[in-house]
Amino acid sequence: MSTRGVVHVHSSPTAVCPHVEWAVSGVLGTRVTLQWSAQPAVPGQLRAEFSWTGPVGSGGALAGALRAWPMLRFEVTEEPSTGVDGQRFCHVPGLGLWTGRMSANGDVLLGEDQLRTIIADGPASMLAARISDALGEAWDAELEACRFAGDGAPVTWLHQVG
Repeated sequence: MSTRGVVHVHSSPTAVCPHVEWAVSGVLGTRVTLQWSAQPAVPGQLRAEFSWTGPVGSGGALAGALRAWPMLRFEVTEEPSTGVDGQRFCHVPGLGLWTGRMSANGDVLLGEDQLRTIIADGPASMLAARISDALGEAWDAELEACRFAGDGAPVTWLHQVG
């Protein structure tokens, strides 16, 4: 089964950009050359974004490959497909990787077991903080300046071979 998604590399040191392209190429099974542009929110770093198609689970594989460089700021989305929820993966230096299931309109979905764990996992006074973590709010806050700085940047379309 095939799906599609988008990768936003919000900030990357120049020296890491070829490694990002190699990692993405390895996951998608085709040579990838991205269009890099300056990231005004993180001076001296570059940004790129691209749409992809591939088998279900490619979003997680892309996030896993990009996670090899902890200095990257990135987001990977995978659209829902038959019987499979959409997903979003966010990585921010210092916070690490966050992942969440996504609804068709982009809302983060928290499952029943996740909510039970959040409620049972510590004092009620920390409930709001645990829900915030589950929703990825700290990652969104860190990435927002980079998202805004990317408005109007070029997009590359990629398709997995096979």
